[in-house]
Amino acid sequence: MPEIGSFELIATEGNARRGRFQTAHGVVETPVFMNVATQAAIKGALSSEDLQRLNCQIALCNTYHLHVRPGDELIRELGGLHRFMQWSGPILTDSGGFQIFSLAKLRKIREEGVSFHSHVDGRILFMGPEESMRVQAHLGSDIAMAFDECVKIPSPKKYVEESAERTYRWLVRSKNAWKENCLHQVSVNPGQLLFGINQGAIFTDIRREHMRKIAELDLPGYAIGGLAVGETHREMYDTIEAVQEEMPVNKPRYLMGVGTPSNILEGVARGVDFFDCVMPARNGRHGHLFTKLGILNIKNEKYAKDDTAIDPTCQCPICQRYSRAYLRHLFKAQEMLALRLAVSHNLYFYNNMMQEIRSALEIGCFSAYRKKYTGILDNRI
Repeated sequence: MPEIGSFELIATEGNARRGRFQTAHGVVETPVFMNVATQAAIKGALSSEDLQRLNCQIALCNTYHLHVRPGDELIRELGGLHRFMQWSGPILTDSGGFQIFSLAKLRKIREEGVSFHSHVDGRILFMGPEESMRVQAHLGSDIAMAFDECVKIPSPKKYVEESAERTYRWLVRSKNAWKENCLHQVSVNPGQLLFGINQGAIFTDIRREHMRKIAELDLPGYAIGGLAVGETHREMYDTIEAVQEEMPVNKPRYLMGVGTPSNILEGVARGVDFFDCVMPARNGRHGHLFTKLGILNIKNEKYAKDDTAIDPTCQCPICQRYSRAYLRHLFKAQEMLALRLAVSHNLYFYNNMMQEIRSALEIGCFSAYRKKYTGILDNRI
């Protein structure tokens, strides 16, 4: 069995990569989309068993939300996140940094960490690198993300420079805390891995320098954070291109919080291996469904008598059984089943798209696949 944390490059096409990453709870075939189970569940009433049926490889859970409720200590007492949510595959937990960023009006950042108000009951909480690593150790995820600050875009360059420097210092502290947790068996999962996060907004010089510094720490993997928070797609792609040149070739690369199907195609073309986004579940809950011809709004009147599948080319359990007319009826009747079926379809679509991308890379035709679907998958039907 390959060593935990090992990353094997199977094929490349330009900067695009087809790889295989070993975790304590199994292999992750890359490029991969991580299904976002924020509070140890997919919004839309999907279970861990559903995720298996939808070809999910890896789930992403939220450190901040699980720390606040039900509490990481409780989850540790119950055997860790895998046992708690009955998911046997790999799990990545974010550091909590993005949620603190999103609660900007309620936070106070200093060198030690961040004080902020809980969104649940208003109590004052504190989280720094050591606290974030301890929470993630209690959760027992396979991949823990280092604590960082996600700055808003645009921000003054001086502040971005200071923030990136602080994020580097926090990464050093995160690494030390992670090693201590492993040494003293604090983690539920002794095979937990740590990924560092690159920051710098859209200033490519800051991004490059920050990436060079964090690469020297020789971590199991690296992420590009702080994107999809207000910049244009062009700015996002330029930033990825600048950063990937400084990223270790033999380590997985994770683009955090991205994105649309076209964003993913462009990210893969620029060397990204891991993706996550709430979009397939969030859009599904509002009746916006992904297909090979674009995004359709199932609530539209034209689907009232449409007896065809959401996507006639799709092999998901929903498209194999239910019609557009039935899903539209469920949404109009405000039945909870509408959310479950729509989110299931969208997650299958994303996971299946990643499988197609991997297959295209294996046979050397990713460029053709990208050309075929760029500009189509994100269109509104």
